[in-house]
Amino acid sequence: MTSKSIDINVAGNGRMVLPASVRKAMGLHGDTKIILTVEDDQVRLSPIGHGVSRAQALYRAHAKHARTTDDFLEDRKAEAAADHGEDTSAASDRDA
Repeated sequence: MTSKSIDINVAGNGRMVLPASVRKAMGLHGDTKIILTVEDDQVRLSPIGHGVSRAQALYRAHAKHARTTDDFLEDRKAEAAADHGEDTSAASDRDA
């Protein structure tokens, strides 16, 4: 990860403006929510979701044959479709 220092002003009401170059580099746009972490005398800004994306990437890189959330969701969709098909056929049998 690269490090860069930029001077910004804090207004009297506490507001700060992140420069466009920083917003672009961090992938911030529109109503992106961020987490502000204060540690000792430093502030860290992290876009919500980026931590999750990094964790998922690490998992994919290190979990050889482990099933992913996408695998789990596909299984559930298949089960729901099968259940729906069974329910539909059971209703047809009752109506006949």
